[in-house]
Amino acid sequence: MTGRQGLPLAGVRVIEFTHMVMGPAAGLILADLGADVIKIEPVEGDSTRRLPGSGAGYFPMYNRNKRSLCVDLKADEGRKLVLRLIEGADVLIENFRPGTMDRLGFGYETLKDLHPRLIYCSEKGFLSGPYENRTALDEVAQMMGGLAYMTGPPGQPLRAGTSVIDVQGGMFGAVGIIAALHQRHATGRGQNIVASLYESTVFLVGQHMAQFAVTGKAAAPMPVRVSAWAIYQVFETSDAQQVFVGVVSDKQWKDFCAAFELHELAADRSLDGNNDRVAHKERLLPVIKATFRKYTKQQLMAKLEKTGLPFAPITRPEELFDDPHLAANGGLLPLTVTDGPRAGEKTRLPALPLEMAGARFGVHRDVPRAGEHTREILREAGYGDADLQDLVTRKIIAAL
Repeated sequence: MTGRQGLPLAGVRVIEFTHMVMGPAAGLILADLGADVIKIEPVEGDSTRRLPGSGAGYFPMYNRNKRSLCVDLKADEGRKLVLRLIEGADVLIENFRPGTMDRLGFGYETLKDLHPRLIYCSEKGFLSGPYENRTALDEVAQMMGGLAYMTGPPGQPLRAGTSVIDVQGGMFGAVGIIAALHQRHATGRGQNIVASLYESTVFLVGQHMAQFAVTGKAAAPMPVRVSAWAIYQVFETSDAQQVFVGVVSDKQWKDFCAAFELHELAADRSLDGNNDRVAHKERLLPVIKATFRKYTKQQLMAKLEKTGLPFAPITRPEELFDDPHLAANGGLLPLTVTDGPRAGEKTRLPALPLEMAGARFGVHRDVPRAGEHTREILREAGYGDADLQDLVTRKIIAAL
């Protein structure tokens, strides 16, 4: 799916006041699904474009298929210009600190009277309650929501290796927006939606809360957890590589023993059931480890794949560019780096992990340069070329 025509959200217009990951992720989902997403940036461009280190990939990853408009929101004319765009929009997304949009004149209470059909999504740190005015980050939510405790070894809370909560918060925001669009068909009215980092984390950790409710025992951090299965971990191979292997059913256990000719284990009635194998894990694992060390990584994976058992190589992010499965199914989308020392270079980044009618969602707009679509968007709103040039000269807008 490379054009917007025929996409599920074609015809929906979104005004996006976002930065970093959470808000842009919500807008990305809508944009990939066909919405016309207009990203509002400062005249100098979103500061996310200039982040170093681990933040360098945020902008190209979460802003494809959008249009960029750069405007000075501190200027009255800039705010009036944006308000004009909002009046023709279906959705507004923002992820600024509480109170920022109100000070700009774009708060929900102000806009709902001007535009009753507007769906207004705020991506925040916390939902309503005692914490709602706190400043939050992905790390803050992971730490106080129990995820960091569960990820690291005991006494060493560890942030997950990607912006998982930011992205999930954006996903829940997009779910709320799509639900509100559907509901608007019946009511004719928009509504306010809030998605949050903290509650998204708690939702993820809910399985461990449920474990405590069921067993009365607190869940241990993942590195020292009691697994539900005896064979469910990373193993070493003869060429000093690593492969994860899981055996999670009695049928898989039989298939596993047959594939690796572990006839004594297969005949041991004390290992027939999953819980039996967990109880005898300490005597079982040395045999499994020794068996796997007879194979190279590629040999082991080939045998596991032929047998139909769950397995995975330990892959680094940069190795995914060459993954044959992603290359075959449209999982990586061709995009252009817009900022930094490699600006202008081509790359490929992950598509939405969805298929509809057998097709993946693709690129209908490359990652936008700052202000790339300012003139185009404002012409659509009725501004003439002379007006646009005047606004550029006075630095109310920035345009390429």
